[in-house]
Amino acid sequence: MHPRIYEAMSRPIVGHLDPYFFQVNEEIRAGLNACFGTKNDFTMVISGTGSAGMECAVANFVTPGSTVAIFANGYFSDRITEMARRHGGAVQRLEKPWGRTFTDAEAREFLHAVRPQVAAYVHAETSTGAHQPGGAICRAAHEVGALVIADCVTSLGGMPVRVDETGIDIAYSGTQKALGAPPGLAPITCSPRAVEFLRQRKSPPASWYLDLKLLLDYYESAHRYHHTAPISMFYALREALAIIEEEGLESRWERHRRNHERFVAGLAEMGIRMHVAEGERLWTLNTPVVPEGVDDAAVRRHLMEVRGIEIAGGFGPLAGKVFRIGTMGYGSTGENVDLLLEALREALSAAAGGRA
Repeated sequence: MHPRIYEAMSRPIVGHLDPYFFQVNEEIRAGLNACFGTKNDFTMVISGTGSAGMECAVANFVTPGSTVAIFANGYFSDRITEMARRHGGAVQRLEKPWGRTFTDAEAREFLHAVRPQVAAYVHAETSTGAHQPGGAICRAAHEVGALVIADCVTSLGGMPVRVDETGIDIAYSGTQKALGAPPGLAPITCSPRAVEFLRQRKSPPASWYLDLKLLLDYYESAHRYHHTAPISMFYALREALAIIEEEGLESRWERHRRNHERFVAGLAEMGIRMHVAEGERLWTLNTPVVPEGVDDAAVRRHLMEVRGIEIAGGFGPLAGKVFRIGTMGYGSTGENVDLLLEALREALSAAAGGRA
């Protein structure tokens, strides 16, 4: 994280009903709306990680017996599926191998066949490194009267999300990825269509803690006590958003794109290919394929023990087949990319017994 964020977290903590806290919250909302690319009035922060944002979206907009169409191509679409089922949704899935994305025609055909009340997709799939554009999904969903939920945990602040332009009704994220703040908060924004659904909903969500109408009473009009917000995390997020504003959102996107491409080019020079097709990749999370005959755990262990660099491995069907390497937030610099490429070359050579 940027040093300014650590400093922000050291500031005196006020009460969770203090007027200053609600001032901080308003500043956060303005910054989040810029990152989300929305003019939504209904934008807030859930006290919980990105998965709390996911469950908040599902709990409030999936009602028992409603049809939920899920574009399933990775771990986090599977997590949405599980949550939707637990909240009583009748789930219909369009499935693709992990790392593949859905075409406009596939999206439209699926949604017109299923005619769901809610459609959900992962804009930035952390398990695969794939980027799923949402325009066609949102258009087709709206044609059949469905609301659209988009998981933007690994894209917000590092890639364009464009909630309003895309037509997303409910978008959520997490603070610890490209926003560059600590984990512990989940930004969420809801379109006027989604807010109207909440107003018309007859029964409350199964989750009391994640009930958006109750949270709205806390953060906005009445400031009615709901829960004890983690004040230091709000300070951190406000500072992170201030840093983004100073850099300029488009400049930040360009920095992430440039460093992602620098990393991919360096991998290509080493003979390492990417799991996700060009043009469908995240700028924030990269999934190079583990070279044949190489033990990915040995490479990751070498990086950590010798260089103090931590990268992740694949899981699910990609276990042992890819590395998952973040190039996001404050750490996304050309110098860090070059350092990582050098260390990775060294680790691969060590894992192959010095033959690389």
